[in-house]
Amino acid sequence: MRSVTCRGLDKPWSVITFGCWQIAPSGGWGDYCTPEDADASVKAALEGGITAFDTAEGYGDGESERRLGTALGSKKNDVLIISKIWPDADLTLASYQERLEGTLRALARDTVDVYLVHWPGNYFNTHDKSKKLTEIMIALRDSGKARTIGLSNFEAEDLTRLGADLSEFTVNQISYNLLEREYEDQALGLCQNAGVGTMIYSPSARGLLGGRLKADSPTRQQYEVYQEPLFSHSKEVFKTVEAIAEELNTAPINVAVAWVLSRPNTVTAAVGSRKPEQIKQFCRAGDLELSPEHLSRLTAASDTFHVHKS
Repeated sequence: MRSVTCRGLDKPWSVITFGCWQIAPSGGWGDYCTPEDADASVKAALEGGITAFDTAEGYGDGESERRLGTALGSKKNDVLIISKIWPDADLTLASYQERLEGTLRALARDTVDVYLVHWPGNYFNTHDKSKKLTEIMIALRDSGKARTIGLSNFEAEDLTRLGADLSEFTVNQISYNLLEREYEDQALGLCQNAGVGTMIYSPSARGLLGGRLKADSPTRQQYEVYQEPLFSHSKEVFKTVEAIAEELNTAPINVAVAWVLSRPNTVTAAVGSRKPEQIKQFCRAGDLELSPEHLSRLTAASDTFHVHKS
């Protein structure tokens, strides 16, 4: 699998990152993944060439971190681990240190490679709060417990409040796919100008672009592209993805992921599953490069969809 280098890290970052939300019980995906399933899923990702794993203290109240650390075993220091702090922590260094220590205990690790602020919400809605957040995150990085720091789900107004401090962060993790491109409006340019890479999650639109056309979980039911009037137009985009997949003799999810990997400023795409056979399948997207003609067809289908979405 292809990999990239990222500022502040000396280990390769695979262009596919394994998303670990689904390997623990959650309100979004349900309580379907057993510890044994989680172990098999992580090992399938390793076997597929994935060298980066994305988790969070908010995934199953730390259970995702614990299961990931256990499954990685002796390999836990050979890979990149990205984790996230929930923003409800008191905006003090002591509170953030306590949360980070909890994550490290769960992972059975001395450091986390990339430590993200999970959601801004209204927690950092002033310049002063954003400045304080940056100071705290820099202190965690300087302590060596977090090798690099980043953001998750920060939109243009959140990024703007950070000002020049935005460049202290390595990546901004955002939801982005053929059906969800609002990030391009302003936030992408702000990150590019500050040297902040894009870490994409939901590159298959929560499975829709991989052929999961049934809203069979809360996280799909709540996603607007699964709801009418957009759902009918979503299926038209999927038809284009499916047609190209047939031409390339690959799975639709690989086409959807390869498209986001081709986009400007993208570092990696996080993809998750609790099923080893699905993981082995989407790992192939890490070596799939679409032709200019295929990219053009996909982007045109996406553009048409967004006319209906706007």
